[in-house]
Amino acid sequence: MRPVRFVALGDSLTEGVGDFTDAGPRGWAALLAPSLGAGTEFTNLAVSGAQTRDVLERQTPAALALRPDLVAVVVGVNDTLRQTFDVRAVAARLDQVYGACVRQGATLLTACLPDPGAMLGLPSALATPLARRQRAVNAVVHALSDRYDAVHLHAADGGWIADRSLWSADRLHPGERGHRQLAVRFHALLAEAGRATGRPPSPEPEFPAPTRTAGLLWLATAGTAWVARRCRDLLPQLLALAAEELRHRARGTTARLDLHTTAAVSAALAALPEPRTGPAGPRAGRLEAGVG
Repeated sequence: MRPVRFVALGDSLTEGVGDFTDAGPRGWAALLAPSLGAGTEFTNLAVSGAQTRDVLERQTPAALALRPDLVAVVVGVNDTLRQTFDVRAVAARLDQVYGACVRQGATLLTACLPDPGAMLGLPSALATPLARRQRAVNAVVHALSDRYDAVHLHAADGGWIADRSLWSADRLHPGERGHRQLAVRFHALLAEAGRATGRPPSPEPEFPAPTRTAGLLWLATAGTAWVARRCRDLLPQLLALAAEELRHRARGTTARLDLHTTAAVSAALAALPEPRTGPAGPRAGRLEAGVG
């Protein structure tokens, strides 16, 4: 029996930011790979800052060329942090990525994610619009994961999200403990589906946690640069979204914003073409998803 070919697609989370070793970022996917079975062939194509467009246009063709058995696709947070956010475009791109992998015979590994505003501790008026966007992306990922029979992790759920010891200094990426938790949880789902035969990844960290000084140094250098890049792109629109949020709160009409998001998700899913069948046979039928 040939080794399992495991390819990971996505952004900085899957690239391994927050779980730094002497060789560079490692991350949950690299921690998971040895637990899939003996001789697993692992390739990490994830790139920090990637959006769904990058995964579709750059990472997916490279992944398919490797003829993978298992493909992890965890992406979407960066889309929510851009002025150009469009849930319909996100849904269309993810549908193409998922479909292409499944038609080639690969099993999909997906996850929904916590909203970045809450993780960063932003004021409510700023965090709520971001949370609404992330819930929309998660609803799309839920629906498409079901459509393509993906092994799906509800990574936006659970008390572990609130455990600060699992997160790195930037408050947005997991630290080593957090990456190990993701690997452990993905392994449990894969083992249940008969797709992992190795021992579970260890939840215990290999390296000491960064000191407070090291964390502050990171925030003052790389962290500040990250914030500056996001502010140029997102901040003007986020301030406008916050102003809209406050106006609706004053009028008692905040529910309209939630209803608008739910309608946008429904329209995005309804606009997707019927799935083309392949070796794994995606589920047919209507796509539905709520935003909650």
